[in-house]
This record gives sequence, structure tokens and C-alpha cells, in this order.
Amino acid sequence: MDTFINVVGVVLFALGIAVSIALHEFGHLLTAKAFGMKVTRYFIGFGPRIFSFRKGETEYGLKAIPAGGFCEITGMTALEEVHPDDRKRAFYNQSIWKRVIVLAAGSITHFILGFIILLILAMTFGLPNSRDLPVLSEVTDCVPIANVTDGSCPAGSPSPAKNAGLRPGDEIVSIAGKPTPTWPDMQKVTRELSGPTEFKILRDGKEMTLSVDVAKVTRELADGKGGKETKQIGAIGVMPKRAFTYGLIDAIPATVVYTGETFVNTWKGLMRFPERIPAVVKAIGGGERDLDTPISVVGASRLGGDAAERGLWEIFILMLAGLNFFVGVFNLLPLLPLDGGHIAVNLYERVRNWIRKLRGKPAGAPVDYLRLLPLTYVVIFIGGAITLLTVTADIVNPIRLQ
Repeated sequence: MDTFINVVGVVLFALGIAVSIALHEFGHLLTAKAFGMKVTRYFIGFGPRIFSFRKGETEYGLKAIPAGGFCEITGMTALEEVHPDDRKRAFYNQSIWKRVIVLAAGSITHFILGFIILLILAMTFGLPNSRDLPVLSEVTDCVPIANVTDGSCPAGSPSPAKNAGLRPGDEIVSIAGKPTPTWPDMQKVTRELSGPTEFKILRDGKEMTLSVDVAKVTRELADGKGGKETKQIGAIGVMPKRAFTYGLIDAIPATVVYTGETFVNTWKGLMRFPERIPAVVKAIGGGERDLDTPISVVGASRLGGDAAERGLWEIFILMLAGLNFFVGVFNLLPLLPLDGGHIAVNLYERVRNWIRKLRGKPAGAPVDYLRLLPLTYVVIFIGGAITLLTVTADIVNPIRLQ
């Protein structure tokens, strides 16, 4: 049964990727048609045609290799031969702002889709507590004096948090006058204390002060040298809130904030991408697979299957949203043949012609894409090599949910 659910999860995640790709190309199609450009073909996949149909001047279809898709717009460059009847509708004859919108529409579609997925997550399973806010999900009945493995509290003391009146949903803002902006900060301060201590909390938007009698317990902790040590630390008997669930009205601003954080993290991840490639090569050779290494759609789908098998649908949904943001941002990089590369070329032409006009000169000739082919081939080669590496690593040494 678990294997079946895993397979279903893999298929569903792969289907989610396919839908994202289809919507990406649909974004190009929709905006191009809205501006009166001629779109001749809209296909999902590459290689041999499985089926197609024609509606108006556009052929729609599906191809055998599910590795992307394309939307063919007449006159993407001035080098393309265009029938005289279609020249007014050719892409290169449109104003610069229309061209940029059409080129960016694929990524914008990913961002919209990612936002909608996160919005649904916010109202169902909840958005992750990405900033590690010290918000309580549970106040335990007691605090074990020593380490236990079965979740019980033998020889325990009553929970200091419960005795003090702390409740799930409370946010601890300071302890003994020391600010606690994150859960680790709260833990660090608490571990150094014992006895009655002032806790300032936020409850339903109002600040309150409670006195918590911090208990001393025995715990086995990391010693910072790769080993462990037994120590006496302060504890109060609380558990962190891992996710926040919202109603429809509150979910929108919360999703906007979380989307902004996702953009920042996605960009940081892209900037660190090259330095993580050696770890992928090492993993293929049998080394331990670093959880922070890049993965392919194969690896992402397997993780989706793992999440489904364990019933962690919130992770499944979050991964699908994250994939859309990653693809959207990656596709805007100013490199050909990515959409961002075409945007960069068009913006270059606009700035160049503006400068020429200031100097009393006519507009320059369109950029010769043939001269950019060597650079384009380099990008394609590097992209293909990275894809091959990540797919290989995801087959021979995949990242799995623990």
C-alpha cells in the first residue's frame, strides 16, 4: 500500500510539473494573441507528435517527450522570414513593452500559480513558520526530568508553562527582559534559567506578562565537537508551532509575505547553485548526498512520492509551489535561450536606439542573433550537462525524506 501511494505521489507531482509547463507556454500564447501577434503553434513536449488539432490560425498539440513545451510566434527575430501579410503582426514589429510582456508572461504565470498554491496551503495545512517565531503549538502536561523515548513523563514535574497559564498560540517575545525573536533564541535563554522567571507573551495581539517557574532537567545535547554531553538545563514544557493556518481574508496578506520570502530564498539558492555542483558529482561517485544539492524533476518527483507516502501533503504542496517560483526566476536570467535572454536583447535594442536618437542618429539594426549563437550553445551545453548530472544523482543516490 505504501509503495502504491508513493507511486501515486510521484505521478501527481510529475503531473503538476506538466501542468506548470503547459500554463507557462499558455502565458506566452495568451499575451501574444491579446496583442494581435500571430501564434502558429502551441505544443506541450518535444519530439514526435502524439496528437494535434487546429483552431483558427494556431495548431495545438502534445508531443512524446514531456520535457518542456513551446509557443511559436511569428517573427520572433528580424532574421526570420515572414510572409508580407503577417509582417504587421510579427513579434519584432511590436512595441518593446508588448514584446517584454509576452516574453515575461511565462515566468509571471509561474509566479501567479505559485502564489495560488501557497494561498491554498495557507487555508488548509498552513504556511510554514519560516522565521522560527517562538509561537506555541502545544503546552505539555509535564516536563520529563531525564531523557525519555516513548513520549511519557515518568518521574516528571508538572509543566511550568501549563501552571503559569501559557496556551497554544501564545508568542513568547521576551524572557527575563531578554528579547526572543526566534524559537532557538527562546530555547537558549530558557536553558540558562531556573525558578520563577518573567515571560512576556503576545496573545490575540495583546502583550501579557506571566511568571513561569522554569524547571531544571537533564538532557543529552550536542557538545559542538561532534559528540554529546549530559547537562542540566532549564525547560518549561512547550512545543513550537510549525505552520500557521489562516482564513481567506488573513491568508492573502500572509501569502504575500511568504511569497516575498520565497523569492528571496529562491534567488539566494540560484546564486549558490554553481558551488553546489561538485557535491552532485561526489554523490554520483557514492559520497553522501547533501540535502542542499540541486535536484532534477526526477528527484523532485521522487520527493513528492515520499511526501505522499508519509501523508505529508503540506510538503508536497510546498515543493510544487517552490518549483514554480524557481522555474519562474531561473527563466528570467539574462541568458539565451531563456526568456530572460530575449528580454535582455530587446531591452538592449531599446536603450541603444534611445542613445542613438539623442545623438541624432537613426535606430540601429536589430541584434543579429546568429552572432549570439556561440554563447547560446554554451548555455545549452552547460544546462544539459547539469541536467544530466542531477538526473544521474537522483537515480543512483537520490535525496529521500527521512
